Amino acid sequence: MLYTNARIFTPKGFVLGGFCVEDGRFAEVCAGERLAGIDMHGATVIPGLVDIHTHGAMGADFSDGDVEGLKRMAAHLASCGVTSFAPTSMTLPYETLAAAFRTGVELHKNRPAGCARVMGIHMEGPYFSEKKKGAQNGAYLKLPDFEGFRALYEGCGGLVRIVDVAPELEGAAAFTEKAKALCTVSVAHTDASYEDAKAAYAAGASHLTHLYNAMPPIHHRKPGVIGAASECEGVTAELICDGLHVHPSAVRMAFKLFPGRICLISDSLRCCGMPDGEYELGGQQVFLADSVAKLSDGTIAGAASDLYADMKNAVAFGVPVEEAIRAATIRPAREIGCQDEIGSIEVGKLADFVICDEKLNVLEVCIGGEML
Repeated sequence: MLYTNARIFTPKGFVLGGFCVEDGRFAEVCAGERLAGIDMHGATVIPGLVDIHTHGAMGADFSDGDVEGLKRMAAHLASCGVTSFAPTSMTLPYETLAAAFRTGVELHKNRPAGCARVMGIHMEGPYFSEKKKGAQNGAYLKLPDFEGFRALYEGCGGLVRIVDVAPELEGAAAFTEKAKALCTVSVAHTDASYEDAKAAYAAGASHLTHLYNAMPPIHHRKPGVIGAASECEGVTAELICDGLHVHPSAVRMAFKLFPGRICLISDSLRCCGMPDGEYELGGQQVFLADSVAKLSDGTIAGAASDLYADMKNAVAFGVPVEEAIRAATIRPAREIGCQDEIGSIEVGKLADFVICDEKLNVLEVCIGGEML
């Protein structure tokens, strides 16, 4: 199938031209006019978005271990322009995590029609600080446990692509040195000092989970985790851009502290796409009101928006559109080791793309060459 007269976002930026899709992949991407094919009438085409930190949507949570719920979540993400994702677990017992991971494997191997691709699993917890547990359930927190992690990793055939750890915990450095050979290690839910964080990155951590949230704020005499991560050029930092978790000024600051290294995420909960009401997260009650999800004690629990909305927010907050798109597509794809398959419009990659207007409003979504 040949598409012409489109404004295409490529690794080099926007170009006017066309592209060809064959057997579910991009077979050709070219600049300039083409005489035949489906006329896009100048519509904007961007890669399908990649959300590497999302817990749930449409009443479903990955940690439920329910295949039908995960399908419902994947269908909702696809409808929003998020064509690939890494469902994200919570701090829960190992047996609960193992059951959830099995559902991830099932959808990874067999993607239902109309659903986003499961391209990995993000294991958020249980190796966290009690002081910065946030909405994680403190009853299930553990010290870093590589053997326990490896059993979970092997049990899902290596589908875990990110594992989180608080570097100040006993055994965190040794855990990181071993786990980095299996997947990306991310610093998260931590009260670590600058020195502890630098040691974690020296040991092989290369990611920072939801920058600013569940960590000490940056201070001129105590730069902490944020200062340490910013100085390490190999570290990519996640950022929730729903307009609630992080102030627009801090969003702009983040893109300056981590040039070319911000990865937009949703951190969405099961209340994403749902009306106000009471929901559940890791065995705790969550209350959604006016798009804000909180625990009973007022702690912000996660997000109710999707990654596509967050990408548009980033642009509205002053982030250049090209940088916002990269932060929601190719950069997260790299963090889960899938950059050769997804994340950009290039020959040989899966034909996952979003057709939108000049304001990035979604018009159509295509996964594997098939329009939803």
